[in-house]
Amino acid sequence: MFHRILIANRGEIALRVIRAARELGVETVAVHSTADANSLHVRFADQSLCIGPPPSKESYLNIPAILSAAEVSGADAIHPGYGFLSEDPDFAEACEAEGIVFVGPSAAAMKQFGNKQSARNLMASVGLPLLPGSLEELDADQALALAEHIGYPVIVKASAGGGGRGMRVINGSERFEQDYRDTQSTARMLFGNGSTYLEKYLTAARHVEIQIFCDGFGNAVHLGARDCSVQRRHQKLIEESPAPGLGADVIDEMGRLSLRAALSAGYTGAGTFEFLVAPDGAFNFMEVNCRIQVEHPVTEMVTGVDLVAEQLRVAAGERLGITEVAPRGVAIECRINAEDPARDFAPTPGRLHEFVPAAGPFVRVDTHLRSGDVVGPDYDSLLAKVIVWAPDRDGAIARMRRALTEFHVVGDNVRTTREFLLRVLDHPDFVAATHNTSIVPHLLGGHPIRSMG
Repeated sequence: MFHRILIANRGEIALRVIRAARELGVETVAVHSTADANSLHVRFADQSLCIGPPPSKESYLNIPAILSAAEVSGADAIHPGYGFLSEDPDFAEACEAEGIVFVGPSAAAMKQFGNKQSARNLMASVGLPLLPGSLEELDADQALALAEHIGYPVIVKASAGGGGRGMRVINGSERFEQDYRDTQSTARMLFGNGSTYLEKYLTAARHVEIQIFCDGFGNAVHLGARDCSVQRRHQKLIEESPAPGLGADVIDEMGRLSLRAALSAGYTGAGTFEFLVAPDGAFNFMEVNCRIQVEHPVTEMVTGVDLVAEQLRVAAGERLGITEVAPRGVAIECRINAEDPARDFAPTPGRLHEFVPAAGPFVRVDTHLRSGDVVGPDYDSLLAKVIVWAPDRDGAIARMRRALTEFHVVGDNVRTTREFLLRVLDHPDFVAATHNTSIVPHLLGGHPIRSMG
């Protein structure tokens, strides 16, 4: 096992890694921007180093500064968390060149899976079903011809994209060329790569993902499915495990095919295979996330496996400690963001005068905030993740309602998604587990909502 690791991230995921490392007897080094100098992850780490000013490009995305911090602190390994550099193969290669272990898959595996076009090609070769679309780069005229062939709506995605960014749904040919080129421009701006691809867009699909784990000895396991269908702008708001309404045989088949693809690419560590599931249960591969997911706690709650600790063990060269997985009960996670749903989920930064998380039996809150902290404009708007467990889904929904009702946030100009999440939990389709990725647009378009605090 490592002696000391550096966490190249911030917020709740940095705290999450620190806690797992401490339980394993591993020392931790926190890096931070000047904006995060008083953050909890800085306070709880064994060491801390400032790596730059608030803008991410000058701090949490500054590879030379992070590697310098690792060298100065004597870190054996770097855990990238999620977001920022977590799926950057150049960062993984730079770590290797400096003799530092990158806690995640190899740069080669990330390159293969991180580019969605090459990932689609690999999935097709191992038998994973794909939605109709392109397996290679197309110009606007070729893309239009393909869209006319497979039928609208279609979705254009950045090949190097992630986190729900760099994609656009196109419903007809009228503005197709402009929308296609705009997506390419957005991809260049966000990811430094304007390559895009096109596929059929399912309007009544569920978003389901499979958590996998592989070690360096050829051992691999999947830990069941998560449903992530409650989304705004292709970014998740509520996740749950197991995915309701999917038979064990379907989940096992998705898991089996995901592991086949991962092993064929020499994948190691934690990863997530994402699928769209049609109303008839047919599933199609979407993408791979080569990192720990924001929603990993729901899998931990139903399996009893510490996924971050397992990441550290595998990265340290140990064999996979997970052999048999038997999910028990139901876990639901709600993301409380500093956003105003009445204004299309616009961020609402400000100082938190009161920040009182929920508590009680079988309630977990992952957060990095306290009363008096400032939610700044430089980073994502996630305030906290509320995770609950219960023996069955009805009990989990009831417990989440209670937990959200207890969660209290008051701040200067700060609005949150709490009340909107309660509306989703009360929606008949969600209660019946018949919802899909259109539930949030339906709630926003079907009923006017007020500004929420």
